[in-house]
Amino acid sequence: MYGFGSPLPLCVKHATFVNEIHSPLYKGARIVPTTVDRPQFSAPELQIRSVDYGFFGPGSPTWKVWTAPTAAIGFQRAVALEHFDPALTAAVADLGGIYDDPFGRLDHTFAYFLIAAVGDSQMAIEASEHLMAVHAKSTGIDPVTGRRYSANNPDSQLWIHVTGWHSVLKCFEMYGPGPLSPDEEARYWEECVIAAQLQTCKGSGVPASRAEVREYFEQVRPSLCVSERARRGMHYLLFTPYSKGARLWLGAHLMAPAAISTLPRWMRELGGFELPWGLEVVYRPLVRAAVAAAASHPEALSAGLRQTIGPMTGKLYHQHITVSPPSTPSVVTVEDARKRYGRLGRGQSSSAS
Repeated sequence: MYGFGSPLPLCVKHATFVNEIHSPLYKGARIVPTTVDRPQFSAPELQIRSVDYGFFGPGSPTWKVWTAPTAAIGFQRAVALEHFDPALTAAVADLGGIYDDPFGRLDHTFAYFLIAAVGDSQMAIEASEHLMAVHAKSTGIDPVTGRRYSANNPDSQLWIHVTGWHSVLKCFEMYGPGPLSPDEEARYWEECVIAAQLQTCKGSGVPASRAEVREYFEQVRPSLCVSERARRGMHYLLFTPYSKGARLWLGAHLMAPAAISTLPRWMRELGGFELPWGLEVVYRPLVRAAVAAAASHPEALSAGLRQTIGPMTGKLYHQHITVSPPSTPSVVTVEDARKRYGRLGRGQSSSAS
């Protein structure tokens, strides 16, 4: 079994560092992102699984990987990698939410991934529609490319989705129980395709296997780059300053070396976050030991997530490990769930009645 840390995946030979402050696009652009106050999603007021088992169910590799302690490390890795997409960097930088309220933004984002993975179909559809409504208000001009960006752009959403699922699996393999069985891994990537239906991703472009994930990264690498704003965002999320709270500072600084250690050499150099010599050798076994301890104490893990990621994520994870079986203990398709719980589906049902 080969891992994603080898030179083949994510080997972006054409990725570049762009000094956008000295770019004529940056100097002359009048960037006016369309923003409004971010609406809140009431996930903590809902039970994570009331109506069904969602799209994957108990025993699925998605449940296994996304509820492991390593998911927190993979999540930090993923939100840093988002900044290799210049359009996403522009969206994040223009909104500025990660700097104003990093605790809240990280909490909402991780909560969404957790809901998509282990929540019931009603909560997943409502969270998906909420996320797309928030993203619809995030548009502007990317100063690196000069193109208009939209947070709901299918290509950008695919980058978020693939790097998220890839990062969480990578950290599961590296710091957790190890690689999934061949059958489990095949199913994991099939479930990744299913989860992508909750976003604006084009179904035909979602990788459905490890080999296709490699091909995807090869295809997108010419469009990736790192700018000054991208580096700032990456470093801010990996090493959040103490001024944003001791809990977030401690959690970020403890997980950052583990997340960085999973990245290919080129990405560390381009991102400007190379680790000190020898730290990886010492850090990896310590992380594995900490992960094993956390896995054997799920209540403590729930409390840790609440403190370092956020209250919504912590509460959802606590519900995951304590909630009773749903009213209908079965899995459903995204299409059927959207017809039943989506805004369009609810509107059609109301019209018919």
